[in-house]
Amino acid sequence: QVQLAESGGGSVQAGGSLRLSCAADTSVVSQRWAWFRQAPGKEREAVAYMLVGTAIFAYADSVKGRFTISRDNARNTVYLQMNRLKPEDTAVYVCAAEGEETRSGIWHSVERYKYWGQGTQVTVSS
Repeated sequence: QVQLAESGGGSVQAGGSLRLSCAADTSVVSQRWAWFRQAPGKEREAVAYMLVGTAIFAYADSVKGRFTISRDNARNTVYLQMNRLKPEDTAVYVCAAEGEETRSGIWHSVERYKYWGQGTQVTVSS
């Protein structure tokens, strides 16, 4: 059973935009959602976070002002709008959900999240 399914990745030139989607199965209930990315040879890096129903958002410095995380509650889907993309944004992007029970860890730690998607590739060419 696929609980989180990402889509929307692809290849784009520098300066372009992409919108990633993360469709969650109805079994996934969570107030905290995040997007991570992993480039070849690098550790998984958190890029965006949100606490549903609040104005609490967080972004990695490298994407602040360019990426926006949002959620459509009716569709149980989380989005990552990525603008002004750079070659260094090239990575596999993965969405994550904390789950119903509050877990320990700061927003950008992998331990905070129980559910993970398989990822979608984003490639930005110069």
